[in-house]
Amino acid sequence: MVRVNGSMAVLALLVLAAAVRPIRAELSAGIAVRNVTPDPLLPVSGGVGPSAPAREKYGDLTVRALVFRNGETKVAIACGDFLGFPSILGNKVRSLVPGIPPENILIGATHTHSAPDCYGFPNGQGGTDYDPKYAEHVCREMAAAIRAADEGAQPVQLKIATGKAEGKIAYNYYAEQLYDPRCHVIQAIGRDQKAVATLVNYAIHPEVIGSRRGICSPDLIGPLCERIAERGGGTAIYLNSAQGGMVTADNRQPGGGEASDWAECQRIGNLLADESLRIVADAPLQASPGLYCTSRGVRFPIDSPEMRKLIAVLPGGREMAPEGDAVTTQLNLINLGNAQIVTIPGEALPNIGYYLKRKMRGEHNLLFGLTNDAFGYILTKEDFGSFERYSYVSRTSLGEQTGEVLVSELLKLVEDSPQPAALPRP
Repeated sequence: MVRVNGSMAVLALLVLAAAVRPIRAELSAGIAVRNVTPDPLLPVSGGVGPSAPAREKYGDLTVRALVFRNGETKVAIACGDFLGFPSILGNKVRSLVPGIPPENILIGATHTHSAPDCYGFPNGQGGTDYDPKYAEHVCREMAAAIRAADEGAQPVQLKIATGKAEGKIAYNYYAEQLYDPRCHVIQAIGRDQKAVATLVNYAIHPEVIGSRRGICSPDLIGPLCERIAERGGGTAIYLNSAQGGMVTADNRQPGGGEASDWAECQRIGNLLADESLRIVADAPLQASPGLYCTSRGVRFPIDSPEMRKLIAVLPGGREMAPEGDAVTTQLNLINLGNAQIVTIPGEALPNIGYYLKRKMRGEHNLLFGLTNDAFGYILTKEDFGSFERYSYVSRTSLGEQTGEVLVSELLKLVEDSPQPAALPRP
């Protein structure tokens, strides 16, 4: 019989305890980009209705993917330079990414008004300018970007910050000051202390150039991403926020009129990039940030006769609304470090955005608009059809209940989810 003295027994217990103690997984992140500029150029879309032929391009259309993983949890955030990206195409992308749960793949659109139509809007001539071969190409490239980001993931720490973006960037065309000037930034920092990726979340319509000038372009988002990379922010990805009704680029000129050229895209994009990097520069490093993701399927009734007619004639309309009276989409909630993120399948008006951020539970609360689909404008029932100024956004909304359903379902997600971990106070 072998005797074990007291000190050895204690040591053995300590070793055993260390062996069974759960070890917190390290956060990893990877990011990848693919160029999806059509060659030859395709007509570009600025919304419902016919597209316009494109004769030239400024900047390249891209799809970008940022993947986070922590232990068994993986989350992919992808975004393309399009007006919107329907769930029908999003589900094709998800089917090509076997390594990540499909419900953990969030797919958004920057909302540029100078890219090919991904929905198949009627062109007024009995057809559509939608190109199915190009759409398939975009789906393959987006899936490839997600897989590459996942494969290239490396250990990171995070810097997360929120601040007012200063300067002449955005305004509300309907009521100049009724918009959210806050810019939210998430930056992944590698072990070499260099930025791997910078995610910018801000509310603005990238429509400086628009759809009627014969130009294919990512608009101001292209210069924004290039500027962030040039200034050491790593690879950038942009997710739009609650920019509905009508939070647009402030390209107004002192003497009247608007600047609608590539130089103005560069001015605004560079300024927003510089502000984003300024805002995040002094944020504290989060050494062991947590990662949580959940989702919920939500049904939105289609009350608008115009939207019912439109969805019925879209190439994927039957799949989008099998019974014709409602659409179903996915809402996501992510906790990342001390930030909380929720998705919005369309263009929520600023008051909805403010309310959601106020009710969310992160130290930084982000809204990913036009994500997992883009079902037009999202208004409160009080605003719907109430003002002449809102006649257009009301006509291009699913109906007066859309905002009610969205807020209710997102707040249920918030209530049913753990609260993001707060940073220790100095």
